[in-house]
Amino acid sequence: MAWSRKRVDSDGQRRHTGYYRDPAGKTRSAGTFTSERAALRAAQRHEVKVEDGTWYDRQAGRVTFRRYVEEQWWPSRHLEASTKAGYRSYLDRHFLPFFGDIPIADILPSAVQAWVTKAAADGLSARSIVKYHVMLHSVFKRAVRDRVIGYNPCADTELPKVIAPKTRILTPEEFQALLAHIPQRFVPLVLTEIETGLRWGELIALRPRHVDFLRRTITVEETIVEVSRKVSPTGKRFLVKHYPKDNESRVVGVRPQLISVLSRQIERLGLGRDDLLFPSAETAGGNPLSRNTFRSRYWLPALEAAGLGFHVRMHDLRHAHASWLLAGGADLKTVMDRLGHSQIQTTQKYLHTLPDSQELALEALTRVERRGAG
Repeated sequence: MAWSRKRVDSDGQRRHTGYYRDPAGKTRSAGTFTSERAALRAAQRHEVKVEDGTWYDRQAGRVTFRRYVEEQWWPSRHLEASTKAGYRSYLDRHFLPFFGDIPIADILPSAVQAWVTKAAADGLSARSIVKYHVMLHSVFKRAVRDRVIGYNPCADTELPKVIAPKTRILTPEEFQALLAHIPQRFVPLVLTEIETGLRWGELIALRPRHVDFLRRTITVEETIVEVSRKVSPTGKRFLVKHYPKDNESRVVGVRPQLISVLSRQIERLGLGRDDLLFPSAETAGGNPLSRNTFRSRYWLPALEAAGLGFHVRMHDLRHAHASWLLAGGADLKTVMDRLGHSQIQTTQKYLHTLPDSQELALEALTRVERRGAG
């Protein structure tokens, strides 16, 4: 409940200060006035804002964006190491240079819009701008919740339209052309990827104990995350995590040909059951293979030598795996389970992505009609 206190100044004037309690129960001043009535009204106005959730601490809002982010928002982030590394990069490259020294309460929607305009002019893609804006929005959302600012200046930002590029899926013929230029030591790695569609971290985390040679399956229960040592909680570059997505392992069936390839890989390197199947160096007990090292030293030269005429990432083999399965008649649920997707809508985007998908669909229609006629 609002209240006031009276004092008499040295000049004999009576002054009345209104008081109220903030959301944390701390006593706050609503200002000093010449009448008790005015003091109480001011305190009551603040009290109403506390009750309806619109009150915020104007003094706290004078803290700079940089200080609030570093002292309040960043330490509270409970993120995967790779996600946290990305967030740190966004802050250091994009947001702290632009907003860092501005009091957070002074950052208006127009300032956020100015950042978007500048980022686009500097060549940042629409997809990246939208992604980075999500993070910036979360900073101000937390500041609103902390009663540091009264509203989120990111709420109504005009963002550039993201146009999804047409998916170009590697065909089996193109894959064979690319595989012919992959260094022999990495052929088992690439064959495993096209056969299983694993994420990179899952692929390089595979060990002999994950391969069931009798049932011809691979169990995916670990992933390796590569992060900067600056943001690594352990100071190490590679972090091993169990149960990569949604805290569930999954079992992926493979063909006998891949089982033979992996058997030879284990024998050739003399791997123990807990060694990495695809280490950075061809030796048992080797370190994880770096994505950037593999890409720059081996993948890109092989891609150039293959002369496919379009860019292909190692991750695109995961897309090709899904598309080939669906084009060959596999059902969506099976492909979803193999890829470790949590929603079937994610898997659906791989339907009809191969150049001959229409022909394959018509052939399937013909086969069904023939069965009916027979």
